[in-house]
This record gives sequence, structure tokens and C-alpha cells, in this order.
Amino acid sequence: MELFESLKFKIVRRHIKIVFPEATDPRILGAASRLRSEELIEPVLVGNPAEIEKAAEARGINIANFEIVDPSSYDRWDEMVEAFVARRNGKVTKEQAEEILKDVNYFGTMLTYMGITDGMVSGAIHSTGDTVRPALQIIKTKPGVSRTSGAFLMVRGRDQEKYLFSDCAINVNPTAQELAEIAVDSAKTAELFEIDPKVAMLSFSTKGSAKAPEVDKVAEATKIAQELAPEYEIDGELQFDAAYVSSVAHLKAPDSEVAGKATVFIFPDLQSGNIGYKIAQRFGNFEAIGPILQGLNKPISDLSRGSNEEDVYKLSIITAAQTLMEK
Repeated sequence: MELFESLKFKIVRRHIKIVFPEATDPRILGAASRLRSEELIEPVLVGNPAEIEKAAEARGINIANFEIVDPSSYDRWDEMVEAFVARRNGKVTKEQAEEILKDVNYFGTMLTYMGITDGMVSGAIHSTGDTVRPALQIIKTKPGVSRTSGAFLMVRGRDQEKYLFSDCAINVNPTAQELAEIAVDSAKTAELFEIDPKVAMLSFSTKGSAKAPEVDKVAEATKIAQELAPEYEIDGELQFDAAYVSSVAHLKAPDSEVAGKATVFIFPDLQSGNIGYKIAQRFGNFEAIGPILQGLNKPISDLSRGSNEEDVYKLSIITAAQTLMEK
């Protein structure tokens, strides 16, 4: 079964609520309308109802039966403010909380934290920082995970060739411990997409062929990841060709169970990860879906500001599918 058809089958009629804080954006409205009509999710739109209705009318979309939440008149506002103050553990006053929660991303994140919605999709008109910051402050990371990370699902062709690239969005220069956690989280994410996770810890060295602190970090991260999750096949350090090409793997890492067969690629830093996924996208004709935020207690997804309606649609499906991993 095609990847997204499989995901849609898992979430259809499950009444999963996803909040969209950027509800006047035409891309959001188009995707939300499609998702609702297909009974894949129950969209919750955040904003002024009159402004949302005007934007929907301009797109020819009927939102008469959509749930719209206006922060300025929300009937659980006081409860939300109290919950936010408690979550921030004395770092904000009630007055500060009331100002902060006027921000639609903070408001949408709190809806998810309070269990009113199951997840959030934002970033069509906001930066990654604007989307991720509330998630880190409110949703926070799972036990044993020190940092969230951003993975891209890379899909190509009718045969649905698919891989996972990580971290390509969040951590500039992760430590060995953080890199190990990213590897384990990425293996779990891969399983969501029915990818058998064979995790390659990437470097410019394969099994000691080069010496440098950067190589040592990846080698150490590999050992930590193997200890954290012995149930997964994780190996490194590996150059990309050794991880991907079986003939090269035979020469450079003949004893590796991952080399030449890798499906999950862990980049040593954000610079290489971001460059790597964009090269695969532009030169290799892969569709890059994401970033998919990993390691959070509840799914919050960050769109690219260059996203189109189809991107919103697909990332919303992924976000809804992630909620099932928590249940």
C-alpha cells in the first residue's frame, strides 16, 4: 500500500483533533477542508472567526461546521492561563502569561498540552523558532530525551523508495549524547512509516579511516545509541557511500549489518543535514516531507514557509499518525 494511503487508513474516523494556529492562510484552509471532508482529522482553527470566514470565502471553502477557537473570547481562558503559569514553574506571572498566550502558536500549543487537541501544525507563516519554542516550553521532551530534533521523510518514485534523514532542522552541533538520542528517536519515527530502521551514523570517515574530533563524536554517539536501543541496528561511523552502496560497504565496512543497507541517515550536525536533504531533494528528485519534530511528549509539526497546500495536507496526516504512537 502506498505510504500515505497506509497512514490515512490508520487515522481515518479516529476523530483526531489537530489545531491550526494560522487559520487565515489559504494553504491551511485548503488542506484542512480536504482533511475534514476525508474524515482524516477534525481541524481546530485558531483566530478571529470573521477573519477566518472571510479568508475561507475567498478560497471558496465552506467552514460552517469547522471548530473555530478565538483566543480573545475563549471560555477556558482563565484555566489556560493558570495551566501555563504552572507549566512554566514560576518563570512567568499571570499577567505575562495573558500576554504570551495571545500569540497563536503558544495558544495552539496549550490547546494540545491541555488535551483539547491531539497535536498542532504550524509554520506556514511563522519561523521554526516561533513554532518550536512554545513546544519546548510547554509540551517538552519525553523522559530520556534532552533535545527535540527534526527529521525529513524522503520519498521518491512510484515504487515509494523511502528513507529518513535526521537531524536536518533543529540542533546546530549536537553532542555525542544528543546525537545518540536523535538516532534512537529517528528509528522510532521510521517505524511509523513502515521503514525497517537500519541506522547509519554519518561522518567523513568509515570505521576509523580518518582521525578528527568530529569523527570521534560520531563514533562515541554510535556506542551510546547502541546501548540506549540494542533492539535497533545502528552502526557508525560511516561515510554516506558506505552506508548506501552495497559494493562500497563490502570494501569499507564488510562486517557491518547496516552498511550498504541503511534506511535512516543521522547527520553529525545541522549544516550537513540541511545541505544533505536539499541535495537529495533537488538533485535526486526526492520529495522531502517535514521537518517532523521528534522527542516531544505530543506531536507538534513545523511547516516550511515555502510549503504548498499538499505539504500541509501530508504533514497533517503525519502529525495525526504520530498521535497513535502515544496511545
